Amino acid sequence: MAYPPWVLDRPRKTPLLASLILLVLFAGVAAAVAAEWSVVADLDAPGADAKEWAGDRSWLADPLRWIEVAFGTLWMTVASTVLAVAMFVKGHRRAGVLVAIVMAASALATYGVKVLVGRGRPQWQDPEYFLHSNAFPSGHTTSTAAFCGLVILLALMLVRRAAIRRLVCTVAVLTFVLVAADRILLGRHFPSDVLGGTLLGVALVVLGVALYNPLPRSHAAKAEPLPDPFPSRRNLAVVLNPIKVESVEQFQAMVAQMASEAGWNEPRWYLTTVEDSGTGQAEQAAVDGADLVIVCGGDGTVREVCAELAGTGIAVGVVPAGTGNLLARNLEIPLFIRAAVDVALTGQDRAIDMVAVEGDGLEPSHFMVMAGMGFDAAIMEGVNEDIKKKVGWLAYVLSALKALMFPAMKLEISIDDMPFTKHRARTCVIGNVGSLQGGMMLLPDAAIDDGQLDVVLLYPRRFLSWIPLVLRVLTRRERNAGESVARMTGRKVVVRASGDVPRQLDGDTIGVGTELRMECIHGRVLVRVPRTL
Repeated sequence: MAYPPWVLDRPRKTPLLASLILLVLFAGVAAAVAAEWSVVADLDAPGADAKEWAGDRSWLADPLRWIEVAFGTLWMTVASTVLAVAMFVKGHRRAGVLVAIVMAASALATYGVKVLVGRGRPQWQDPEYFLHSNAFPSGHTTSTAAFCGLVILLALMLVRRAAIRRLVCTVAVLTFVLVAADRILLGRHFPSDVLGGTLLGVALVVLGVALYNPLPRSHAAKAEPLPDPFPSRRNLAVVLNPIKVESVEQFQAMVAQMASEAGWNEPRWYLTTVEDSGTGQAEQAAVDGADLVIVCGGDGTVREVCAELAGTGIAVGVVPAGTGNLLARNLEIPLFIRAAVDVALTGQDRAIDMVAVEGDGLEPSHFMVMAGMGFDAAIMEGVNEDIKKKVGWLAYVLSALKALMFPAMKLEISIDDMPFTKHRARTCVIGNVGSLQGGMMLLPDAAIDDGQLDVVLLYPRRFLSWIPLVLRVLTRRERNAGESVARMTGRKVVVRASGDVPRQLDGDTIGVGTELRMECIHGRVLVRVPRTL
C-alpha cells in the first residue's frame, strides 16, 4: 500500500552494485578468517570476555538458549514459509517468491561457506551445549539478517502508515541485534562469524531485489489490448489529495513513469484543498479535455470526483489512499498504491451506480457505497482523528466499542414510493455494495451495478446481543434473528427517524437529522477496474 523503497525505484544496477560491494566485503572477511590474519584475532578477542560476562549472570542462561532455539533452522524455516505464503495470499506473488528465494539461498550459501572455510567453534563455549560444526559464517545471523531485511523491505513497500512502518522496521532491527548478541554471549561464534553472517544475509536480500524485483507487474501484461476508438486521445488527469500521500513529488514521479510506459500523455495534476475536496478539480480536468481521471485520496475525495464526472463518459481510476477505501474494496481494486495506479492506467471500464441523496439540513448530495443512520454513523462521528492517523482502522474499532449501546431509534421506511412501515433499530444502513467497514459482508445480495439499494436494520436489544447478531449476519444465518434483523430492497428509499440521529455518507458524517431520501441512478459512473483475463 505504501510507495516502493528507494532500492526498488532505482535502476537495477543500483542494488546490483550494492550487493556486489557487500559480497566483496564478505569475501574479504572470509579470506581473512581462513588465513587466520592477526586483524581477525584482534576482532575476535572480545568474544571470550563477552561469554565470561554472560556466564557470570546465571539469569541470562535460559533466555539466551530460548533465543538460540527460536531463531534456529526449524523455526526460521517456519517463519519464512509463513511470510512467503502470506504474500501469496495477499496477492503479492513476486514478493512471496523473493522471500522464498532469498531464505533458501541464505541457507545454501551459509552451508557452502562453512564447508569451504572450515573454521572451528570458539573453545569458550558452554561444555554442556558444545557445538562441533563449522562456525563461519554464523547461520543464525545470516538467516536472521536476511529475514529481517526482507521484513523491512516489505514494510517499506506495503505499509502505508509511517508510524506502523517505523515500528516494524525498529522491531526487525532490534530482533537482528538480539540474535547477533546471543551468538556471541553464548560463545557459539566469534564476532567475525557474526560480521560475516550479517554481510552475507544483507547482501543476499539486496542481490535478490536486483535480480527479481518484488513490485507487481502490470495486471494486464498478458492480456490482449483493449479496443481504443480514439487512439490519439490519451490525455490523463490526476486529482490528488496531498495529505494522503507522504511525498507528493514521489507519487507524481511514479505516476508519470507508469503513465508513459502505458502509453498515456504527461498527466495534468489537480490538488484538492480544504475548501474543495475534489469537485472543482474534477470539473477542471473535464474542461481541460481529460480522457481518464485518476483520483488518489480517501472515500470522500473519490465520492466527489465520481459524482462530478458522472454521465460525462470520462472514466475514473481509483487509487485508494484512505482508511476505509470502501469503493476500491468492493471493486477489487488493489490497496497497494502502485498496483492501483496500474489498474487505473491499463484496466477496463465498468459502469456502476451512484445514489442521489437529500435530507433535512442537507444539500442535495450523493454517495457511491453507503449511507447510514444511528449506530454506524455514531462510530464515524466518534473516531479520534489523531488515533486514526496513527493506527488506521483500529480507530473505528475503538469508536465502535464506545458506541455499542447507541439508543434504539424509531424509524419509518418507504421503498419505491410505497407506504411507510414502522421499525425499531439501533442502526440503519442503506448500501449500494455488499462489503462495508472492515470487510463486513453486511449486504451479501447487494451489487454496485444492479440499479437497486439494499437496506438492513439491526436491533440488538441488549449489550451482549451484538455478538450473536453479528455472527448471524456474517454467516447469513438469520432465520432465528426475529426482529433483530430486517432487510429491504428498492430503487428509492426514504428513512425517517422520530428525532435527530447521527447520519453518514460513505463514512463521512453529515450531521444529525431525521430524514434521508435516496434514489439509485443506474450505471451513472465509469470506473476503471482490473482486467478480466
